[in-house]
Amino acid sequence: MGSISKSNFDFLNKLAKNNNREWFTENKALYESNRADIVGFADEVLKLLNEHDDIETISGKKALYRVYRDVRFSKDKTPYKTNYSASFSRSTKLLRGGYYIHIEPGNSFLGGGFWGPSSADLKLVRNNILEFGNELKEITSSESFINNFGSLAGSQLKTAPKGFDKNHKQIELLRYKQFLAVKKFTDEEVLSKDFASIVNEGFAAMRPFFDYMSEALTTNADGESLY
Repeated sequence: MGSISKSNFDFLNKLAKNNNREWFTENKALYESNRADIVGFADEVLKLLNEHDDIETISGKKALYRVYRDVRFSKDKTPYKTNYSASFSRSTKLLRGGYYIHIEPGNSFLGGGFWGPSSADLKLVRNNILEFGNELKEITSSESFINNFGSLAGSQLKTAPKGFDKNHKQIELLRYKQFLAVKKFTDEEVLSKDFASIVNEGFAAMRPFFDYMSEALTTNADGESLY
């Protein structure tokens, strides 16, 4: 257990071509057997993560997202996701950020960070960048970060946030509305026997980024805990 087999990709490709309830019901046993492999993979990633971080997700099974799509507000009414995905939450309020893995033929990646920060959290981060943005810049410009993620990802404002100087030396960081690290994988990498370790190495490379953001989101301007 702990690896992803070609049969997992074969199932997803078949599901993409037959995304309807009739086909899925007829192939439910095939789905369950393939999902068992993904649970084993998620269990292995969780075990490796807990060697270097404090994770509150209790099992690989709990980490996995459901295959069923919520189509209530979507124009796309296909009922099933054509990927496997899982997320792992860090423990306690002081350890901010979360780990995510997405498995899909031709579109597999891991990610982590802050997808939809609240306005209050976004203000905390931006205020921290005003004074300590050089630290975040150093982290996202480091060899480790660039080799794994290329650059910081996430949507940005076209101009400076309201109340912030458009000429500030860290204006590029201040314009971010999301703060994400993303690493893509080839199908060959996903199907390799060491993929859980490869994923864990990518997650471990996020730690300096997570440590900075945790500090920004859990302390005030004087460095005092908000909790």
